[in-house]
Amino acid sequence: MKFKIILLGAFSFFSFMAVNAQVNIGIKAGTSLSTWRGDATGSMNELIDATNGILNTKGKTGFYAGLSAGIPLGGMVSIEPGVMYSQKGYELSGDYSIDKLDFIGLNASAKVNSHYIDVPLLLKVEPSKGFQIFAGPQVSFLMKSDMKVDAGALGFSLFKRTLDITDQMNKVDVGLTGGLGYQFDNGFSISAAYDHGLSRLDKNESFKAYNQAVKIGVGFTF
Repeated sequence: MKFKIILLGAFSFFSFMAVNAQVNIGIKAGTSLSTWRGDATGSMNELIDATNGILNTKGKTGFYAGLSAGIPLGGMVSIEPGVMYSQKGYELSGDYSIDKLDFIGLNASAKVNSHYIDVPLLLKVEPSKGFQIFAGPQVSFLMKSDMKVDAGALGFSLFKRTLDITDQMNKVDVGLTGGLGYQFDNGFSISAAYDHGLSRLDKNESFKAYNQAVKIGVGFTF
């Protein structure tokens, strides 16, 4: 229900903005590399050190897509509200070797997959034709989050399970986002941005972990 309300609100907003000739409606999409930062990942890194590098932490590759509205403020400055679907998460994986039993090939992984609706409000500056610098606050609404656990040996999966952890996560993540972009004369654009979450992900606040992501994408302004 919350997801439908957000989409309805976004559709109404962009429909209203589209009737104003001064507003430029755009679409955006791209790939993202997200991870967690904070005490939780620090504890995992300590575990990695203790196991001589058996475990490895890495970011999760996902994608994002959505709509934006460019509103000129005069000169080289504009504001750009937007609504984006975005995949975020985190991954922990590793292999375990036993002397003289390396052929067994024990391994395990845990992947957190989170689905968000991001609502950024960007201040955009164009210091030279086409080149853009942007930054601003962003509120993200969690739609669903799950953890996929997989363990195996000899190339076979011995245990695989997907756990719904949505209720254990905070539903709202307030953060900052910013980056660089370039828009061509035909309306096509490219951009690179960084998202920096400021809200704890764990609903019970038993550990400190925050979202962060690097995003590379393309867009088109009508």
